[in-house]
Amino acid sequence: MRKKDSYYLKVWDSGIPEVFGLGEAGPLSGLSPDFGAVAEEKLKGICGSINGGGWTPEDLSAFPSVQFALETAFTDLQHGGIRKVFDNDFYVRHSPISINGLIWMGPKDFMRKQIVEKIAAGFTTIKLKIGAIDFEEELGLLKFIRTEFAGEKLVLRVDANGAFSPSDAEEKLKRLSEYDLHSIEQPIAVNQEETLAALCEKTPVPIALDEELIPNFHRKEALLEAVRPQYIILKPSLTGGMAGSREWIRAAEKSGTGWWITSALESNIGLNAICQFTAEFDNPLPQGLGTGKLYTNNFASPLEIHRGSIFYDPERSWDLSYFN
Repeated sequence: MRKKDSYYLKVWDSGIPEVFGLGEAGPLSGLSPDFGAVAEEKLKGICGSINGGGWTPEDLSAFPSVQFALETAFTDLQHGGIRKVFDNDFYVRHSPISINGLIWMGPKDFMRKQIVEKIAAGFTTIKLKIGAIDFEEELGLLKFIRTEFAGEKLVLRVDANGAFSPSDAEEKLKRLSEYDLHSIEQPIAVNQEETLAALCEKTPVPIALDEELIPNFHRKEALLEAVRPQYIILKPSLTGGMAGSREWIRAAEKSGTGWWITSALESNIGLNAICQFTAEFDNPLPQGLGTGKLYTNNFASPLEIHRGSIFYDPERSWDLSYFN
């Protein structure tokens, strides 16, 4: 991936254009049900209705990134257009949120270099994308990490992005379990519910559902009851915005399923909202909120990452001149 398109919703009260709320819709190709022109046309229609004075809240279940943009923009405006989405400790008291360091897929040496850099930067939880290179090489990387850092010093998560086949998933999970992993995300591709349930029942590595949540937004409790995963991972831009993500959290806590929240390659505008949303919950697990530094043209913001945590630094300013 070399670029990513996002759409920004700017809302303000008539006559006070200098005070505005911002929301980001950042649908992902191949994942988001409202990718590309679907989100764009929906946002255009909503903007036309708002400007015409005739818009009323509607069911946006099929447009999760649009839902997230609307929630963020209007809540930001209600708080005075200062990029404040929630009145909580992350924004007000600048309390940090623990995050995992993300290791991107690539050649072995490239991944090894990232691992060393993340550990040196103070991360105590790192997440590796697996399934893109030879499985034996990936096991070699995990062995390298565990040789240097025992489980009590460094937590390891892996994300297979559905790369395992149903026929080899069980054996691969068994081999991965030798490296004291916290969890594995989406070991097999979506829409294989019976196979996934069987894996979750006997897996030696806790399984976290990620992509599986996107097409099952209408049957949250039913999915968790049928599959019984150890964790679910929530991306508000993909899991129904903040409202839909709250529903997932309620369903998870009802079923005894663990959960954490991650960003989905949003710019700092969307990432800021997700961080504030995450801080609404008392969840001690490291979250997946470290994607803001990936971009060469991100909006300058008060978001700062230090020693494995993200926080809101009041000494740093937003640069939103693009929206003036």
